[in-house]
Amino acid sequence: MLTKEGCLTRCARLWNVVPKDVEWLLIADPRHVKYLANFWIPPFSFSGGERALLLLERDGKATLLGDNFSLKSGVGEAFVDEEVIEKWYDHQHSVANRDHVLFRALLQVAGKLRGRKGAIESEWLPVGARDALGVGDAELVPAAVGSLIRNLRRQKEPDEIALMEQCMRATEAGQAWARENVRAGMTELDVFRGVQSTALQAAGRAGLIYGDFRVTSGASPKAGGLPTQHVLQNGELFILDYSVVLEGYRSDFTNVIAVGTPSLEQREVFAVCQRAMAAAEKTLRASARAADVYAAASAQYKPSSFVAKGYDHLTHHAGHGIGLAHPEPPILVPQSDDVLVAGDVVTLEPGLYVDGVGGVRIEHNYLITETGYRRLSHHTIALD
Repeated sequence: MLTKEGCLTRCARLWNVVPKDVEWLLIADPRHVKYLANFWIPPFSFSGGERALLLLERDGKATLLGDNFSLKSGVGEAFVDEEVIEKWYDHQHSVANRDHVLFRALLQVAGKLRGRKGAIESEWLPVGARDALGVGDAELVPAAVGSLIRNLRRQKEPDEIALMEQCMRATEAGQAWARENVRAGMTELDVFRGVQSTALQAAGRAGLIYGDFRVTSGASPKAGGLPTQHVLQNGELFILDYSVVLEGYRSDFTNVIAVGTPSLEQREVFAVCQRAMAAAEKTLRASARAADVYAAASAQYKPSSFVAKGYDHLTHHAGHGIGLAHPEPPILVPQSDDVLVAGDVVTLEPGLYVDGVGGVRIEHNYLITETGYRRLSHHTIALD
């Protein structure tokens, strides 16, 4: 979980970039409520998809607003000073629209907001929330609250990194299971079930797992997506590119596993990706241009024998940021305007997909520092 110290640090960083005349902020994006107060409703809980609101005041007070079921569904301790809870369901009466219940919670705090300038993360609020607050134009500052927070999210605090590393240890366990168990005769769904069970066991708690669990055959070298009942055959390549999500934070890394003995061409495809990853790693540091990281990876495709067939560059991103979303800045692509900053957590994921041979993608996760990087993922990347 995130820590109280980390949440207070992130709130202080937010107030440092908010206009000085703003006295309160109403936060509505569930990711940002997690980021600033450690309140998170798991998507697989009975209140999945619902939300709570977070009211922050410049004097440091934090108030969580929501209905009795949503607030009960939160994981971990919410680091707030007060909770405003409106009854939604009491096992006795019919239920109301839960957005209307949020309005009633807003009404409880509206009085102390009137006459004080504030800003609302309006793109995530139900229609009519401003009217429920009863605040006028003079009291609202047109600050892009969501954009400010999304920019701050790039610089991960120690508690965020610790939570992401828990995701990575679980992901590594699933990757290790696959390397030991993938074989001809299994289905893609069999692999998914084994990876999921092993990863959640390693995490020691419920989590969300998503990604690519698919064979990349000669006919479909860039296959991806959810697993199917396809039966693995010798000569195929199986891409295992997935994330473990715990409390909203995630990992994201990849290996490709040969079913049976890989061919010489498959080994060459794999070697191209390895060279691309190694070259891109050398560019990782704060102040590096995202476009330059991509260029370093893509340049490694030209020495291969596949150039004559048109495979002379990396056809997708060389990597991207991760955290509370996937992907998030920086994006490592040719025309990216992004520049790496200390505290970014990024992936490198070169891939090469050759008709008649199959597809390969490999991926590690890295914490960007002032002088370079610290690799956060430690799974084995190997065909066999």
